Amino acid sequence: MNITGNTIFIPGGTSGIGLALAVELRARGNTVIVGGRRAELLERIAAEHPGIDTVRIDTADAASIDVAAKQVLQRHPDLNVLIAMAGIMRIEDWRRPEDFLTSAESVITTNVLGPVRLVAAFVEHLQTRPDATIVTVSSGLAFTPFTVAPSYSASKAAIHMLSESLRLRLADTSVRVVELVPPAVRTALVPGHAENENAMPLDEYVAEVMSLFESQPDAREIQVERVKFLRYGEARGDYDQVVATVNGG
Repeated sequence: MNITGNTIFIPGGTSGIGLALAVELRARGNTVIVGGRRAELLERIAAEHPGIDTVRIDTADAASIDVAAKQVLQRHPDLNVLIAMAGIMRIEDWRRPEDFLTSAESVITTNVLGPVRLVAAFVEHLQTRPDATIVTVSSGLAFTPFTVAPSYSASKAAIHMLSESLRLRLADTSVRVVELVPPAVRTALVPGHAENENAMPLDEYVAEVMSLFESQPDAREIQVERVKFLRYGEARGDYDQVVATVNGG
């Protein structure tokens, strides 16, 4: 993906990695539209970051995605990049269904159906642009299971394979598919995570991501160095040790 001159929609970009990327991409000369559920957050972003457009969207709601897509394309017909950022993590105990089923359904709806529906809403338009990109967001936990968040790990593994498959399917079009693979980053993904000293500082993560986008415009995956411990455990032959480390073993 070229680092400048794009029109970029980032649903799920009202906080954390999404908002930090939005700000950096705007500073690099891109038109950026941020999507989110909460009107007060969108209003604050518009006030604090002049030039970033905003739109209401709930990526767990198919109807909301359809409405937001129409608004985005009406206001920004030159849209050529979709970054499907929205995602949630829930801590779950899978030994009793009452402790995980509702949570798992919510995680899968947001993390898997959300991106699928976003692609459905924009893929025809993106194919009309001469240089377009869909950025999916998986996780290092797509490749290393996290015992307290099985649905999250499974949802991100699904996004990885969706990215691989979609890239092949769109190979004869103008649309590239790039998978962003974050490690643990200090955001509010779960309570207390923003203060997790074992997680990568948000500003460091976004700076490295932007550098990789710039230096590797044809990359299929954007992997900061820290995530490679999780990403390649099986290939290195130390998968069991990686799993034990991640899960406190």
